[in-house]
Amino acid sequence: MTVRKIPRSVDIRGKLILLGTGTSVGVPALGCGCEVCSGNDPKNSRTRCSAIFGLPEGNLLIDTPPDLRQQLVREGLGLVNAVCFTHEHADHIFGLDDLRLMQFYLGTPVPLYCNDVVEQRLRHSFDYAFSNRANTHAGAAPSLQFHSIDRDPFEVMGTRVQPIPLKHGPYFDVLGFRIGDVAYCTDVKEIPDESWGLMEGLDTLVLSALRFEPHPTHLNLEEALEVVRRLKPRQTYFTHCACHFDYHKVNAILPPGVALAYDGLQIDLH
Repeated sequence: MTVRKIPRSVDIRGKLILLGTGTSVGVPALGCGCEVCSGNDPKNSRTRCSAIFGLPEGNLLIDTPPDLRQQLVREGLGLVNAVCFTHEHADHIFGLDDLRLMQFYLGTPVPLYCNDVVEQRLRHSFDYAFSNRANTHAGAAPSLQFHSIDRDPFEVMGTRVQPIPLKHGPYFDVLGFRIGDVAYCTDVKEIPDESWGLMEGLDTLVLSALRFEPHPTHLNLEEALEVVRRLKPRQTYFTHCACHFDYHKVNAILPPGVALAYDGLQIDLH
């Protein structure tokens, strides 16, 4: 490993930043001429879903979407200390190569916390990062180290993280993550019985809500609101939103304590 460098990075300790709040195709969506996609309201510009927790000992990234570099540059974030993955879909993993510079800042491989399904997908999609072949030069590939997680709580940089098992339609399992009284849960269609208890007593819930109409693998708006009514967090932000949602129009019809998220939204950690 080369000599450790000091990155230029904003200090976000005590904050959760929602880096991206859009659906898998992003907003504006390619070829879509709807009012949201053709408008210029920055609150309706949604990159692919990701978030970052500013923990006392470092920055914990949730997922590596294709827009990751753009998101980190926008927020002035030059350092990622570790990554947790919700699931293996392309819009949540395909920015992994953007972590190549982190090995120079950390002086170690970037820790990746994920289940076995995600690990196998990453090893397949980014096989060059896990090859035994010698790199031509330092930084030619991201330097990464896997840490297996499942349903049990684990520690990252001295902070307890509670995985929340969730269903992403009939075929895919995903993980939400709870840190303190804040939970981040994207790509949700169903909350299994055993997971409700892991979400009790929340101050802040970040939950996916795709659109108005029902969808086979995502909560729609009314389904997401039903989750809120059951859990009763102090504040809820809806993420992973499609272009069906105009930020201002939808917020005007949401109940108190519920709002659409937007890219760059900062949430205080308690």
